[in-house]
This record gives sequence, structure tokens and C-alpha cells, in this order.
Amino acid sequence: MNTLPLNFDVIIIGGGLAGLSSAIHLSKNNCSVLVIEKNTYPKHKVCGEYISNEVLPYLYYLGIDVFKLGAKRINKFELSTPKNKLVKANLPLGGFGISRFCLDNDLAKKAIANKAVVIQDTVEDVTFANNAFLVKTKEANYSSKIVIGAYGKRANLDVKLKRSFIKNKSPFLAVKTHVKGNFPEDLVALHNFEGGYCGVSKVEDNSINVCYITNFEAFKKYKDIDEFQEKVVFKNTALKSIFKNSEPVFKSPLSISQISFETKNPIENHMLMCGDTAGMIHPLCGNGMSMAIRSAQMASLLIIKFCNGEIKNRKTLEKQYIREWNAEFKLRLTTGHIVANLFSKNKLAEVLISIVKWFPFILPQIIKRTHGKLMNVK
Repeated sequence: MNTLPLNFDVIIIGGGLAGLSSAIHLSKNNCSVLVIEKNTYPKHKVCGEYISNEVLPYLYYLGIDVFKLGAKRINKFELSTPKNKLVKANLPLGGFGISRFCLDNDLAKKAIANKAVVIQDTVEDVTFANNAFLVKTKEANYSSKIVIGAYGKRANLDVKLKRSFIKNKSPFLAVKTHVKGNFPEDLVALHNFEGGYCGVSKVEDNSINVCYITNFEAFKKYKDIDEFQEKVVFKNTALKSIFKNSEPVFKSPLSISQISFETKNPIENHMLMCGDTAGMIHPLCGNGMSMAIRSAQMASLLIIKFCNGEIKNRKTLEKQYIREWNAEFKLRLTTGHIVANLFSKNKLAEVLISIVKWFPFILPQIIKRTHGKLMNVK
């Protein structure tokens, strides 16, 4: 029998980075919060697991110290082309490496300690009527003033909401694994291969996170992941060296398909969308995790103002969220699309790397355009 309260100030669908950060922030400000997450904690997720330092002040505000959790400090970056041209740069702001297995679990514990309710369930539908939400799950129905959508890249709920991007099949597949081997702790690498690219960095337990994304059309020519890696991925000598000189931590890699980089709306059916649910930057630009955390802060601050009457009505709340979301992320996403498109053309990528080698100041400038500034904590 369900003994939970059925009515909350805020219901958050999805207990990842954005959802849990919002839950902690709102709970700290005396909002009653329900987080509905379909998985248990801790759990590995397909993710690059590199985060820009821009989010550190906000994480500290939430009570999360990633370095006490063992996060690796990262200040160097390298990029290679499918033909193994390599360029290196210092990261203008720096970042850190930490697994979703570790960080999501710690965020969930903090949310619960702050009196947010976190349950394992699956949302089947969300309706809005009479200025309130009804959230239907497999186990119960809940109501709230506000709903945050933070459930990730795509879900059955997107179909229910008739979101425009969900109508089109996406050609991208992602694969992630952890391995043990030699790799610099202070480095995040992005190695390109024909039809895709792979991010590499160390996380808190000294595992090397290896996460690549590829076009499904290229992938399906091969019988499995092992054959694809041998015949395609390993043509990049840096990636071949990492895989061949390491031991797998996972029994088998994790994978997800139908990854969409199409434009999404930050508001759907009056729900405030956060993280990948609102828009996903190409992993080639490597900063989706910090965007998720930043969007959580943005939504939370506006919701608090709405709940205490500073924002007078829902229409104003939604307009302000769209305005702030676009101001913060639209340029990042546009830059991500441009960079990913350029590097999808192998010959052009080789030329671009040559130019960057001659003019090394260009690369840090590109990185700055896909990263934000240190977050202000209010």
C-alpha cells in the first residue's frame, strides 16, 4: 500500500544530474519535492563523465564535494583526427572526472537527507488542467504545482507529449565502458574515427571512462561491438592503444541508441525541461553534464520565485525559463552542431587540425564557446 503523500509542490521526473540537483536545491528552500526515477542507485549510465569546473560553486552549495568523492582534476585536452593528427591544449577553466555511478548516488543521498522524496517508479503520463499537474505512474497518481522533466535523452513520455524530435529516427548510437590501464589523470581526450568520436578520461576509482558515439549506419555493417572496434575504432591509434593496453572493468559495454541532437523545447505541456530532456550538446564538445546541472539551478531559482509569489503567474515563469535557457545554452548548442558537422567530414577535419596546430589559440576559444563561466550561487 502506498503511504506517500499524493500532493507535492514540485514533481521531478528523472533522478539524474539535473533532477537530483533540482531536488536538493528546492528542498533546501522548503519546497516539498518528489523525484520519480525508474532505476535504482547506484547505476552506471552511458555518459562521458567529464564535467567543467563551472559547476563547482553550485555543487558546493548543494553540499556535494566531488573531490572528497575522489574526482580527478582535469586541466589538459587533446584531440585527434581519424588519420591520427593530434592537437593539445590547456582547458581554460578546467574540469573533473567522476562516474555517474558515484555522483548520482551521492546526489540521491543528499536529496533524501534534505527531505526530498525519491521513489523508484515509471511515469506513464502527465496531464495539466486547472493550473495543476497530475502525474500517473505504474504504482500511483500524484499531483503538484510544478513538474520538471529531467528524464534524459528520450523516453516513452516524449511520445505521449508528442514532442517534435521524437517523430524522427536518430542515427546515433553510443557505447560506454570502464577499463583499467595507464592514462593521465589530468587529461580528457577526444579521439575521432570514421563515423564517430570517443571521449576518454579517468574517474574516481582510477578507471578510465571510454565513451564513444557513432552513426548507426556505419555500426550495423559489423556483427557486434568487438568487430566494429577492431575494424573501425582502432584505426585511431590512440584508441587502439587504450583498449589493447587495458583490462575491462565491465563484463560488457553499455550502449544506447536513438540519440537525438535535434532542437527541443525547454517547455512542453507546461513542464520545465532540464538537462538532456531540454537539449543535448554533441559529446564532441564534451560538456553535457555541466549543462544539466546549470539548467537545474536555473529552473530551481525560478520555481522558488514562483512558489513565493515573486513570479506572479505560470505564463511569466515559462517565458522567463525559455529566455534564460536560450541565453545560457543556445550558443553552446549551435557551436556544438557546427563543430560536430565539421569533424564529420574527415578530409575537412584533417585540414582544421592542421590550422589549429599553426594557430593554437583557436582551440581554447572553441572550448570556451561550449563551456560557461563559474556559476553564481544565489
